[in-house]
Amino acid sequence: MKINLGKTELIHFVGIGGIGMSGLALIMNGLGFKIQGSDISDNKNIERLKNKKIPIFLNHNKKNLNKSSILVISSAIKKNNPELKQAKKLNLPIYSRGEMLGNIVSLMRNVAVTGSHGKTTTTSLISSIFSQAKLDPTIINGGVLNSFGNSAKLGKSNWCLIESDESDGSFLKIPFTYSIVTNIDSEHLDYYKSINNLKKNFSNFIEKTPSLGKTFVCIDDKHSREILKKIKKKNYYTFGINKKANFQIYNILQNENFSKFDLKIRIPGNVTRIQNIKIPLIGLHNIKNATSALAVSFSIGINSRTIKEGLLKFNGVQRRFNFLFEKNKAIFFDDYAHHPTEITSVLEGVKKVYHKKEIICIFQPHRISRVKNLKLQFSKSFIKSNTVLLCPIYKASENIKLGFSYNSFARLIIKNSKVKLINIKNEKELQKFLKQTAYGNKIYIGMGAGSISNWMRNLKNNI
Repeated sequence: MKINLGKTELIHFVGIGGIGMSGLALIMNGLGFKIQGSDISDNKNIERLKNKKIPIFLNHNKKNLNKSSILVISSAIKKNNPELKQAKKLNLPIYSRGEMLGNIVSLMRNVAVTGSHGKTTTTSLISSIFSQAKLDPTIINGGVLNSFGNSAKLGKSNWCLIESDESDGSFLKIPFTYSIVTNIDSEHLDYYKSINNLKKNFSNFIEKTPSLGKTFVCIDDKHSREILKKIKKKNYYTFGINKKANFQIYNILQNENFSKFDLKIRIPGNVTRIQNIKIPLIGLHNIKNATSALAVSFSIGINSRTIKEGLLKFNGVQRRFNFLFEKNKAIFFDDYAHHPTEITSVLEGVKKVYHKKEIICIFQPHRISRVKNLKLQFSKSFIKSNTVLLCPIYKASENIKLGFSYNSFARLIIKNSKVKLINIKNEKELQKFLKQTAYGNKIYIGMGAGSISNWMRNLKNNI
């Protein structure tokens, strides 16, 4: 669906406070479009929009649309939303974030990063390399980059780096020249209904690769390997530790401050090695993310020295294993991991480099449906930790029944991950518990996509 946007249009974003919606609003505002939006509560994303003088309504009300001519809706918006109902009544054009994003970036050379896990970090790593190469790309990311304190930035070049969200199928609406598929996992099955439907959508995505572009796929990932066997147009390269990978990782070394590895590159017309690649990140998952960022950059002609400098200077992304503070020799981190695969990957990386420390995971599950669908996988994902502090589920507006007792879920984690577990009722109880126990050779990691990040940050002054 092609959208004709005059600069006289007033474009109203419903759910503008989300990381993806706020990023798109910032880019469109920078391009000269008249933007406004609404959400149910204030947050840091909205504060960034207000700093750009974008009008924000902190409610959902049909009156908010008085002068609007186009509506953009977040995937989180329900059908009974008063603004959505009013727009339909007024016959206003209504577009999803994915549709609008696809049209805005259609005239750029896009690198789209998709997959179940690692999208935000990978997009950020590419942006660090591109910035080092003085390419000044437009960036639309799913997390706040520490390098410029925002999730989106309008660049001066024709390059655009996009975190392409697969959660609602909208990643198929984004035109791209180059793309990365980080991995494929049992995530967002509330939308896809089955892993086979999810895989079919990723297969369609890879098949969309233009003749003058390329898709980079992790060959270590089981579901990705299955898809690649059936892809008709072989217009892709693979990366991973697998010896058949076009960009093969080897000689891995990890410590508390960085990971180091070498790369063997085997692509038509170019067989070479890049050695001593350093990234200020831990975990094999991040080494793979960095390799995919390197692969794209290498393929468009950025030299290996610039790529290595860009990776080494990476400043990180908020909520991706961020160090918070140290208290009585115990150290505290915050991480966005909210899926069993993400939790396992983070804890494996932590165990590898902090093997002498006691690892305590402060886990707040995100969405009842996710806990319900992945109960068994969650129960096995804490095996590399010593203790789990299990917080209540962050429902994220879901009002469905769990179908089993929360205590039985706790017992299953104890059994399958072989950990000590303490049930935490609320933020105050967490503070009280840690006031008595947070000392010595311990590492505390807050995990989840809900309010746990704020809980972790509040600990500094409350324990």
